Amino acid sequence: MGKQAQPVQLGESFIGDGSNAAHVNTVFGHRDGPVGTAWATALATPSAGHVPFVTVLRPSLPVKPYTLFVTKAAPANDTHGNLIWGAAQAGIAAGVADALANGTISEDEADTHAIVAAVWVNPSADDEEAVYRNNRESVRTALENGARQLPSTTAVIEARNSPSNPFFTPKAGNK
Repeated sequence: MGKQAQPVQLGESFIGDGSNAAHVNTVFGHRDGPVGTAWATALATPSAGHVPFVTVLRPSLPVKPYTLFVTKAAPANDTHGNLIWGAAQAGIAAGVADALANGTISEDEADTHAIVAAVWVNPSADDEEAVYRNNRESVRTALENGARQLPSTTAVIEARNSPSNPFFTPKAGNK
């Protein structure tokens, strides 16, 4: 009996450090299922500062599977907006294409599935090449993590007493 495909794959990845780091969450699944519904709903219901858009490799060449770029931070200024629409979008598009090229996403899925990518670009980011590179690696890694159902439950349980993120690490012994 063959491996059954996951109906919805959730992925997460944080790549880089400092203000040019990338944090990407992905939702991947069939267009005819909940992911397709979420994709279309998000595209049709933008909110102030958060306008989802179809990710393109270049104008009139959307990446496949169709990927909806959803920014986690509203553009703080013109430079930040340009990093979102420019370097981060290019990185997301190239990283999705990398996942297609390396087999994380099958060629059949390219035409039947969709991706929602929630993307963090720090308003303090200042290096467009780093933003591009980090987003490219982060989305590819998030998609791979989703396909492999990572993290493992064991890893989550083991890390429960030592949570940490770029904005906060609790003091030792603080439960």
